Parts: sequence; structure tokens; C-alpha cells
Amino acid sequence: MIESKYLKENIENIQRLMSISALKHFETRNLGKLLRLSKIRQYEGGETIIQEGDMDPWLYFLLSGKIRITKEGEQIGVIGRKGEIFGEMRIVDDQSRSATVVAVEKTICLAVDTSAGNRLVTSDQKDERLDFLLLLYRIFAEYMTNRLRLTNEELIRAKKEIRRLGGDTSNREASLETDMDHLI
Repeated sequence: MIESKYLKENIENIQRLMSISALKHFETRNLGKLLRLSKIRQYEGGETIIQEGDMDPWLYFLLSGKIRITKEGEQIGVIGRKGEIFGEMRIVDDQSRSATVVAVEKTICLAVDTSAGNRLVTSDQKDERLDFLLLLYRIFAEYMTNRLRLTNEELIRAKKEIRRLGGDTSNREASLETDMDHLI
């Protein structure tokens, strides 16, 4: 991995952040805060970005390239669209990383050090820290909602395929519904 220093809050960098769909509606002052807590990380194909079970504080925005997400060795998905967020679940629930993320090809990410938000804790900066946390959680809520919708659609397709194959779906559906309950 090649990593930059923490980014500077300047108009050029803020404009680059505004080109990321998840961030284009945020105020420049909030984007400036995000920049001060962010680094650019570049990974080669095959390089691990996130390791399942780790407890690191980084949140990622994909700037270019493609990543593969696996859990317990099973592929969950591949992401290759600029602006996609990954690594957010660990930040929201404060549990260990739930999946491994590997660069499929040369990949560049904006990496946000969410633990660095704790540096904004002086009495003068409490409102600033709250603004920063609200910014992150709004981004998380939007992306997690979209991912849950996609998961629901995939679950329905899987149920229909099981029925089409003519198997006994009652046990499988009960298992899928139990799995779905954990997602909701």
C-alpha cells in the first residue's frame, strides 16, 4: 500500500470530494473536516485492504479500481463504481471487521480515519465533532439502506430460484428468513 499524508483542506481537494456522489450535497466546511481526517491509499491487485476480524478505524470511498469482498472465504460481491463506500459496518457497530476486502486491480481509495474524529473534542470543537459524526452517519444510512434493498432483491431471487428448482423450500425459506432477520 502507498499512503499519502493527511489531506489538506483546500478548494481543489474539496472540489474533488464533491465529485463523489455520496458527498456532493454536503457543505464545504464539513468536507474540509473530512479531508483533514483522510488519506489517499493506493493498493495493487491482490493486496488486502480490510481483513475480516480486524478492529481498525478506517472508512473507505472507492476512487478508482475494483475490490472483492469475501466472508469466511466466500465472495459476497465486487465493487468497482467510483464513490462506493466500504468498511462502514465496523464504524457503525464497533465490532470487528465482518468481511475481507481485497483489491482486484490497482485501486485508489479515500481512507477516512474515523478515530481521528476524537481529536475534535476540545470544548470549542464539540459542535464541530457532532457535525462530523452526523455527516458520517448520514452517509452510512444512505448506503446501508441501498445495500439492504439490494440484499432483499437478491433474497427474493434466491427464493424464486429454489421454488423453480422444485426443492422442498420450507426449510430453506425458514433458514433464509432467519438470515434476513439478522439483516433487518
